[in-house]
Amino acid sequence: MTTHQAQKSEAKRQHILDTGFSLVLRKGFVGVGLQEILKTSGVPKGSFYHYFDSKEVFGCALLKNYISDYQIRLNQLWASEQSARDKLLTYFQCWIEDPSTQDSWAESCLIVKMAAEVADLSEDMRLIMDEGVKRLTARMADLIVQGQKEGSIASVQPAQSLAQVIYQMFLGAALLSKLHKEKAPLYQALDASKALLTGCQHKQQEK
Repeated sequence: MTTHQAQKSEAKRQHILDTGFSLVLRKGFVGVGLQEILKTSGVPKGSFYHYFDSKEVFGCALLKNYISDYQIRLNQLWASEQSARDKLLTYFQCWIEDPSTQDSWAESCLIVKMAAEVADLSEDMRLIMDEGVKRLTARMADLIVQGQKEGSIASVQPAQSLAQVIYQMFLGAALLSKLHKEKAPLYQALDASKALLTGCQHKQQEK
């Protein structure tokens, strides 16, 4: 296969993944059939199975692609001279609305959409999502440690535990926002995260 052919093949595979992402985000993984993916992406069944042995394999590739893209977006978001605290708050704000795209990371989150839906259906997909969440919270924890050292984060709670608690809040808030069709839960999660980073909860316990 020539370089041009390889690039063309990869572009077609990515097109199927991008099309599938939009469909799954709207309808869920179980709710989207193979025929709809084929029709919307404009590829024959043979082309689909050339890249993906099954719908589950497609789902695994979809999640890996999403997590990889998410890491790239984080790199871009955190490639600034902001304090560690401000970097985290910028990220949390993106869950509500990304100023650069006017989009909400919560609304386009495959983990929010698929975690409860497929965790019991596919162990492979569950493991990919679990690893993706662990990578994210580890990066958040690294920033918390940095913030504690530089003084921008006053909380003395263990960084990994704090990162997990905050992520869990936003994950739950994203689900409630879908349920209520409003962003109030996300704003509440943002306020609670600010309080946790400033150590308010810790101070209250000391009194």
